[in-house]
Amino acid sequence: MAHGAHRTLMPPRPDLDLARDCEVCLGWGTVVTRDGDHELCHMCQGITDDEGAVRSDW
Repeated sequence: MAHGAHRTLMPPRPDLDLARDCEVCLGWGTVVTRDGDHELCHMCQGITDDEGAVRSDW
C-alpha cells in the first residue's frame, strides 16, 4: 500500500482580515500550489519577491 509523505511543517497562517475580499484566494488567505502545498496568497497577504518573505509587521 502506498502512503503519502508526512508533512512536518504547519500550513502558513494568513491574516484573514486582509483576505476577506480577495478574488485570488477567495478569502482564505492561502493558495494551493501544483505540488499540493499551501502558500500565502501573493495578492492579499503582502508577499514580497524575497522567496516566501511575508509582511514585516507580523
